[in-house]
Amino acid sequence: MLSVLSSWYGSVIVRRLEKKVVAELRQRAARHGVSMEEEHCRILREALSHRGRGTRHSFKDHLASMPDVGNEALFERLPALMRRFRF
Repeated sequence: MLSVLSSWYGSVIVRRLEKKVVAELRQRAARHGVSMEEEHCRILREALSHRGRGTRHSFKDHLASMPDVGNEALFERLPALMRRFRF
């Protein structure tokens, strides 16, 4: 049985984390009632799973979600400042 389990699980060692990150991980693990190792595993699983990807948006989606804040003339480029280019 041990040989089967060893093919399923791997180990990751993370070094040189900022003290603030370690403290936040410790607090988060305590809130969830698990060890820091388990909390770290949960964070990695969520970040790398398809569930985590469902909440990500493309840059285009991000731009489209920005509110209309006023006059677009503020962003027009003046002809004197435009660069010439060739296709």
